[in-house]
Amino acid sequence: MALTVRLSNAEVLTPEGMEACDLALSGGVIAPDADGRVVDLSGYLLLPALVDIHGDGFERHLAPRRGAMKDLGQGLLSADAELASNGIATATLAQFYSWEGGMRGAAFAERFLKAHREVGLLTDTLVQLRFETHMLEDYAAFAALVAEYDVPYVVFNDHLPHDALLKGKRPPRLTGQALKGGRSPEAHLEMLKALHERREEVPAALAGLAAELYGKGVRLGSHDDATAEARAVFQAQGISISEFPETLEAAQAARDTGGQIILGAPNVVRGGSHSGNVSAQDLVAEGLCDALASDYHYPALRQAAFKLADDGTVDFASAWRLVSEGPAAMLGLVDRGALADGLRADVVVMHKETRRIEATLSAGKVTYLAGEAASRFMA
Repeated sequence: MALTVRLSNAEVLTPEGMEACDLALSGGVIAPDADGRVVDLSGYLLLPALVDIHGDGFERHLAPRRGAMKDLGQGLLSADAELASNGIATATLAQFYSWEGGMRGAAFAERFLKAHREVGLLTDTLVQLRFETHMLEDYAAFAALVAEYDVPYVVFNDHLPHDALLKGKRPPRLTGQALKGGRSPEAHLEMLKALHERREEVPAALAGLAAELYGKGVRLGSHDDATAEARAVFQAQGISISEFPETLEAAQAARDTGGQIILGAPNVVRGGSHSGNVSAQDLVAEGLCDALASDYHYPALRQAAFKLADDGTVDFASAWRLVSEGPAAMLGLVDRGALADGLRADVVVMHKETRRIEATLSAGKVTYLAGEAASRFMA
């Protein structure tokens, strides 16, 4: 049940900035006032709950050991608890549909979608499917799967080791990939070669698939854009979201052509890309970021927002907008992302001194509660 409550004496991040004011919640939305009980939250910050636009940290819950998790619903429930404890009220679960096989393969993607449909999560979760573009034989099946499960967001990847294959070399990590996919290294290599050899067919096929999905209202993105030319091709196909551009050139091209840019929060927290790509913090400073994503680590969202503010890259309100209002807008979720009357009561209660999240509310319902904040709510 959604709370009817007035949260009092906290510092609230309103659309106008940080204010010392009360925040009233009623009927699952933020209200001008509420007749419910008053909770004293002096010493706390009230912030818009986080909106994660791309995260695959849930994979650890689905497969704590290879093949160990038979009931994916239980794994999703565990991921739900982690999301809530990190202040995330809306999450996009990024599931692979890849030649890699295993839990990134086509069969597992369908298992995941079925489990997600059937399990009831406290966090509002959307699904993003990450499709490997060279799987030409799967285009029709993939489009049918998107339609069957009403998937709202598709991102196109190409993780084939083209450079090694062009040189006739054995790709790196071949044996590990093969084992994860349930193949012998020899069979895995032959599959990679076959996919690589049909690369000239991919652009036309991808244009057709993108047009079909775009026409059905699916949001489309590309992953790891490296050049302005590649981004321009995607943009022309209605693939307007650029996830984790690898270079300043690609990010600037996304901005110049009307695209939207997602950067990785872990990149900000680490102080740079773990793979040597452009610094996300530098791109934020240049205004080349519309949203930060947890990528592989849910705590990184709040950590990145504070680092950007603490380092003076942007002010705190602008930094927090990159993990709340910004991603919400990109997903078309105009009912959340800010603490304003009439919007969803998605709220994070954070201890001002420790910066620890002690409560998360999603549409006015408590999804996480701990520490001193729990005592005050339950008093």
